[in-house]
Amino acid sequence: MSQTNEPVILTRSSHAISRKDIDPDALKVLYRLSRSGHKAYLVGGAVRDLLLGKKPKDFDVATDARPGQVKKLFANCFLIGRRFRLAHIRFRGGKVIEVATFRREPDPTEEADADLHNTFGSPAEDAFRRDITINSLFYDITTFSVIDYTGGLRDIAQRRVCIIGDPEVRYTEDPVRMVRVLRHAARHGFSIEDRTARAIQEKRELLKACSGSRMYEEFNKDLHSGCAAPIVSLLMQYSLLSTMLGEVGGVIEQSLEEREELLRQLGVLDKAVRSGQPPVPSIAYALLLRPWTRMVMDRDAGRIPDRIKHLTDVLAASGMGVVRV
Repeated sequence: MSQTNEPVILTRSSHAISRKDIDPDALKVLYRLSRSGHKAYLVGGAVRDLLLGKKPKDFDVATDARPGQVKKLFANCFLIGRRFRLAHIRFRGGKVIEVATFRREPDPTEEADADLHNTFGSPAEDAFRRDITINSLFYDITTFSVIDYTGGLRDIAQRRVCIIGDPEVRYTEDPVRMVRVLRHAARHGFSIEDRTARAIQEKRELLKACSGSRMYEEFNKDLHSGCAAPIVSLLMQYSLLSTMLGEVGGVIEQSLEEREELLRQLGVLDKAVRSGQPPVPSIAYALLLRPWTRMVMDRDAGRIPDRIKHLTDVLAASGMGVVRV
């Protein structure tokens, strides 16, 4: 995808997004920023979901206002982040509308002491910093139009997930993007663009160098999303489950019977989560560990005085992978 400053714009008559489907507190934030002379766009997953006829979970805002300017406009605003500052505008019931200033990729010629995490930019530059095209769309509250710099509208129409930029470069910059690509494809039932998919096969080993705590957080998000079965299915298809879980994931990937049984059980959990039941992390991880546990117990039968200690010791010595369960 080549960068352009000329976006595709869908006017109000050409899309189905209605303000009545946007959180009223998000609208308050958008209107106050706009009336104060700033660009104010609904951004990312909310725009994608509204275009797909789904109810967004979060409503995030992007603006040209700097964090300090946002804070002056909202008494209920709190700035967070040590590096890139984000504005969290808090409302009743614990609701938070996150407001981020448009950013750009840092220029390597900038002074060494420049803060590379606070390189503010234009809407176009901000769009091209994002991971995948369908998450880079803007909804302009002043014109009620959808703005697309990266081809996100095309990819929504074609029901596919496409990384922004060269996928090999983007995965090298942040290997977790591979997991995000599979997550969005699974959640929306989308295909994966050829280069985006091929680079996952070539770069998946990079995930082993990622922070264990970060991968644990990402994996938990998927296990408790109500879409765990399709997400784990794609992780196995691309051999990422063994990359992330080491031998535990490898045992599952190597057995068609274990794969099918795990997906069936995760499907039951997904149905419970979608019906409103709170997710229970221990159950999801027990399902993932069951095939490996059975393999170890069968292999080491007759010399296990303490089963729990033995399993714990073997797990610790097995090269668990990135996610530490």
